This record gives sequence, C-alpha cells and structure tokens, in this order.
Amino acid sequence: MHIDKELVAASATPMVLGILAEGDLYGYAILKRVSELSGGGLQWTDGMLYPLLHRLERLGHVSSSWGVSEAGRRRKHYAITPSGRAALAERQEQWTVVADALRQVWQSAPRPPQPAQGWA
Repeated sequence: MHIDKELVAASATPMVLGILAEGDLYGYAILKRVSELSGGGLQWTDGMLYPLLHRLERLGHVSSSWGVSEAGRRRKHYAITPSGRAALAERQEQWTVVADALRQVWQSAPRPPQPAQGWA
C-alpha cells in the first residue's frame, strides 16, 4: 500500500518522539522500529529520518551522543529530552482528536465499493 507523503510527514515527529520515549536508539534502529510498528507499511529512508532528527535536536526535543555498537562501530545515539516528552504529549492529544473525528466520519459514512474480485 502507498501512504501519501503528506500523511507520512505529519506523523513523522510524533512517531520518532514516541519511539525515542521507549529508549535511546541510533538512526538505523529507528528506521527498523518504524517498519516494525507499521507492519512494513512505512519504509522511511535515511534522507527523511536524519533531517528530522537534526530538526528535533535544534528544537531541543532530542539530544545525541556518540557511542559504540556491539560490532565496534561508532554510532550516534538519540534520546528524547524533557522538552521532547512535552512535545510528544501535545502531539498525542492532537492526534487523538484527529483520529476520533476520522473514526466518527468513517463509521457513519458508507464504505466505498470494493473492486470486483475474479476474472476481468
């Protein structure tokens, strides 16, 4: 399934902050976690993640530090800050309102017809 880039962009900040609220991670691990959480439906790239992490760091929502992986490679680890936790809580409230409104609309609206299955 293709997910519109506008929806991906809108959900990226709360997704990363929520993932980092679970614990500190390096970039590749964040990418893997996004894929896991979405059942493979979201496949982010480095080109999308790292600018977001740098922006969150500039805003003070994320901090970073260099560490060494089990394989001995240097990796930059990211952690959520108290400011990031406050931003996450605010985004959670916003998304709850949006999700609840969408749920109500979708429950009352007729479902679109499904494409015919079988032979064309």
